[in-house]
Amino acid sequence: MESKKPDNVVYSAEEGFNANVLPYATSVGAPVIRVDDVVSWKSRGIDNVNKELGNKFNELRLQYQILMQEYEWNELVYSAKFSFEPVIGEIYHLYRDAEGVNFLSLIGPNEWNKEHIGTFKLNSDKKWICLNGNEAYLF
Repeated sequence: MESKKPDNVVYSAEEGFNANVLPYATSVGAPVIRVDDVVSWKSRGIDNVNKELGNKFNELRLQYQILMQEYEWNELVYSAKFSFEPVIGEIYHLYRDAEGVNFLSLIGPNEWNKEHIGTFKLNSDKKWICLNGNEAYLF
């Protein structure tokens, strides 16, 4: 009969006693090898990354909405009728006449009774900055 080896001794017929090269504990006195629970670590990481990416997405969406609103205001002013060259830094007022045509004027909204769309200032980049406008005209 074959000689039996005790259960707590690592022995194989091909390699002999090879406890020092095995990736796991081979004796009762060896420290316990525990697999770390990385599932909770991963889920916390995923939650943090998703929250950060969501915040960045919301910031970009807000910036996009502001950019589109600036574009629409500039489109509205540049497509309006005016027969003068606007001066950078001056304040102008956009109106709609009885025929529904938009026009730009230096006259303020409290100086006459016209349908006032918004008040604008031309900056050095030739971009119209809306100082106060009626959002209903954009949409």
